[in-house]
Amino acid sequence: MLILRHVSPLKFLLLLLLSAFPVFSAYGQETVFDVPSADILEKGKIYGELDGTLQPVDFLATFTPRVVVGIGHGIEVGVNFDGLSAPGVDELEISPTVKWQLWKSETSGLSFYVGDDFFIPVRMRAYDAGNYAYASFAKTWKHGTRIGVGAYDFTRNVVASANRAGGQFTIEQSLNKHLTFAAEWYTGNTSVGYVNPGAIIKLNSKLTLYAAYQIGNAGVTTGNHQFLWEFGYNFN
Repeated sequence: MLILRHVSPLKFLLLLLLSAFPVFSAYGQETVFDVPSADILEKGKIYGELDGTLQPVDFLATFTPRVVVGIGHGIEVGVNFDGLSAPGVDELEISPTVKWQLWKSETSGLSFYVGDDFFIPVRMRAYDAGNYAYASFAKTWKHGTRIGVGAYDFTRNVVASANRAGGQFTIEQSLNKHLTFAAEWYTGNTSVGYVNPGAIIKLNSKLTLYAAYQIGNAGVTTGNHQFLWEFGYNFN
């Protein structure tokens, strides 16, 4: 029996979201907003997040619970639950993920990391399975700036009707221990093809708010833009 003592409402909500999917292992990966970041959780660390978007034109809200676990040796694993939306509930995809920091230099601030997401549609299946693989370099400066430059490949039907490959880019500028300005970009005319400028706000030692506005690479004048929000929680 699991006994919860002195559990905060937010921590209880995240635990409830994760326990709603008991068949699958609870694993995920860290991002700036959507693009995987250079951060890797230390062994035994657990991070949960609830992501959402609000589309002002033809109103639509989406929700993505996810969780990340550090397993050591520069590796973190996780799972995302994609496709939840309102009004109406559409498809659901379970996405196990892994990210591996292959190399990091403390003196130069450079690092290299690779990752993979495997997509398993479980409701309203448009395809059987899909994959997202990427590789990226990051550079961190002592004054709080970090950039990431990488490449991606999505298999057919994951973000477009055909296989798509392109670039993924991030920039972060820390102003102080509580506030970081950031932006990211997936190239290409796909369902993830957005420029996302925004801010990362550390509310306390456990809770972080991510807020950005997504501007589509195509179709902006016809409504391809939306607000992105995320709440992240460090469990330990």
